[in-house]
Amino acid sequence: MSADLLAWYDQHARDMPWRTGPAARAAGQRPDPYHIWLSEVMLQQTTVAAVRAYFLRFTALWPTVADLAAAEDARVMGEWAGLGYYARARNLLKCARVVVAGHGGQFPDNRAALLSLPGVGPYTAAAIASIAFDRSETVVDGNVERVMARLFDIHTPLPAAKPELTEKAALLTPHARPGDYAQAVMDLGATICTPRKPACALCPWHDPCLARARGTAPDLPRKTPKKAKPIRLGIAYIARRTDGAYLLERRPDKGLLGGMLGWPGSDWAETTPVPAPPIEADWQPVPEEARHTFTHFHLRLQILTAQIDQGANPQRGTFLPPEDFRPSDLPTVMRKAFDLAHASFVDRN
Repeated sequence: MSADLLAWYDQHARDMPWRTGPAARAAGQRPDPYHIWLSEVMLQQTTVAAVRAYFLRFTALWPTVADLAAAEDARVMGEWAGLGYYARARNLLKCARVVVAGHGGQFPDNRAALLSLPGVGPYTAAAIASIAFDRSETVVDGNVERVMARLFDIHTPLPAAKPELTEKAALLTPHARPGDYAQAVMDLGATICTPRKPACALCPWHDPCLARARGTAPDLPRKTPKKAKPIRLGIAYIARRTDGAYLLERRPDKGLLGGMLGWPGSDWAETTPVPAPPIEADWQPVPEEARHTFTHFHLRLQILTAQIDQGANPQRGTFLPPEDFRPSDLPTVMRKAFDLAHASFVDRN
């Protein structure tokens, strides 16, 4: 079965900027472990389409892990803005610095050693070991879970089915070309064994697939229904000085949006937020809320704006000159708030 899948992959492998394709690997080209690690961190809970531009920009700015390790935290966090799950960006820097300081700038070549790196969990360690170093490790992401659930007609709902699906995936992981095989199963799930309307007639595992034979493929994998997400409320204060500078603060390293630039504001809670203006001003409400969904809750931010005179001293935050302010450096929810506030400032002028 692995041979059939690899033959399919040799013809249909997706072209990705971090990937060394099967023809290149056959010709002796080896994957760059830095590229594999960076792409895997970026791809956590993010789509391939969204990651491409970020990966190309990061590798242009910081071509090696040593370059990334030497980068300023704020610059890296700014470039990460929009990818979400900002703890990944903080761990990215920690990991790069450990690789440089503790491993001479070279990534460890085995799963056990990779697991010792900041932010590298079981999946990422297996993926790097397999794809970058051709170790025979079992790599299981959402695509692989779906393929295994259908191949073996497993009806146990996720996430409870994860151990069984991983066990089945391990049975098929070959010792020959394990890196290509790991990517082949993921490509199969992404392009053929898709969540809706799988193209079973084109699948290299058409014949041994139990769910196809039994007509259950479209129903798998089963998933435990998710609980409804709560709604949290907050206030964002967006102040612009007469010289065009905006009042911003860097959020604490720990917690949501840790280390990112943002607007001073209230706590986010399921009750009415307590006002917490960062400076005395004539705060005016923006008619529309900024709404954003995080992993565990929906957020609704009331936006208050104010024009501030030169020389005013805020209790929180720092005025950032217009030449140093890029809205793209803000995390998505803060950029949504800025877009709404900016329209308000334009109307006011």
